[in-house]
Amino acid sequence: MANLTQLKMLEDLDGFLLVDKPAGIAFSSVVKAVKRKFNLVKVGHGGSLDSAASGLFILLINDANKFVGDVMGADRAYEGVMRLGLKTNTHDVQGETLAACELGPVMAELSGRIAAALPEFKGDIFQTESRWCSVRREGSAAYEVVDTGEHKPFMTHVYKLSFGEIDGARLPFSVSGTKGLIVRTLVNDFGEAIGCGAALESLRRVRIGKFPVDSAIPFDKLLDTDIKDFASCVMPLGEALR
Repeated sequence: MANLTQLKMLEDLDGFLLVDKPAGIAFSSVVKAVKRKFNLVKVGHGGSLDSAASGLFILLINDANKFVGDVMGADRAYEGVMRLGLKTNTHDVQGETLAACELGPVMAELSGRIAAALPEFKGDIFQTESRWCSVRREGSAAYEVVDTGEHKPFMTHVYKLSFGEIDGARLPFSVSGTKGLIVRTLVNDFGEAIGCGAALESLRRVRIGKFPVDSAIPFDKLLDTDIKDFASCVMPLGEALR
């Protein structure tokens, strides 16, 4: 239980809290847990992160919420793995399989197909998000697929897309782009372009604007932090906006 001095400190605390969210927890659960743990009144965030994804999640404490547009509009960078030979309704491996491709017959051609398709996925691109989305409900261990309705195509921008070595059906990648880039849809569309299908297997957000995930505090460590030490975890507004 916080004492009066600590409560006053928390009331006057304004800044950015950089959290390294683990995979398998909803971003809304992170917000609720931090708010409850540290007796905070106003906690916002600078952009959602899928339950299945890990990485940087920025919480805005008190008056930092005035700058939500700056964080929401910042560029993002991700690292992930796509599973080749699989197409799902949600564009990730948690969804229902729509088609599967045996990679053996095309494995020798894949490197060439990837190189040929890559230019189409840099610069301005159009995306249409799947109406189906994998979510993990609070308190549930399983992912559920929900219908979010039809989405209209929109334009986003990819600054960089690169790939690692193919390992079986797994292809590591890194991508950076503007706000709104839907990585699982990018993976799905790339799988169609190379002719074998692909679904997002894992994803980690490594940067938002100037903030790297290396500067974030792991969520479990944050929850173990004593309330008197919480202020040291928060980046003051003067530093965050510099």
